[in-house]
Amino acid sequence: MTLRWYQPEQAITGPSYSPWFKILATVVSIALAGYGISVAVRFPILQFGIGVKLLLLGAAVMLGVSYYWFLRARTTIDDKGIRQTWLYTKQVAWSDVRGVKMLGIPYASGIFPPRLVVRTGNSFMTFNGGNQALLIEFAKLALAYQNTR
Repeated sequence: MTLRWYQPEQAITGPSYSPWFKILATVVSIALAGYGISVAVRFPILQFGIGVKLLLLGAAVMLGVSYYWFLRARTTIDDKGIRQTWLYTKQVAWSDVRGVKMLGIPYASGIFPPRLVVRTGNSFMTFNGGNQALLIEFAKLALAYQNTR
């Protein structure tokens, strides 16, 4: 097996975020939306300038977009490379991979599973795995590229 041309045994697709992370994102999004509504009720928002209104509207839109993609994002590992859908789809072809590592947060892996950090030339890309099959494939990738620098 040539390290720069890693090929998975089969194509694997799964959610990018774990169920616990999605629950946390739901709770935080509801709390932020509730706080935003309480601010809008307590302050005369309509009397502020157009810049403040646009800023608050932009914040609300970004909260909604982020929440939507936390729920819908998918990660795919196949013979072409690694892809993760989000607001834009990020992808790395196997021929561009220079190194791979898994990074996690100690004692919080139930909510925040380890991420796959892929080095491609001068840049780094991170991919999230929300199920066991993706995390196992992430570990295989990290082992395959363990000694490359």
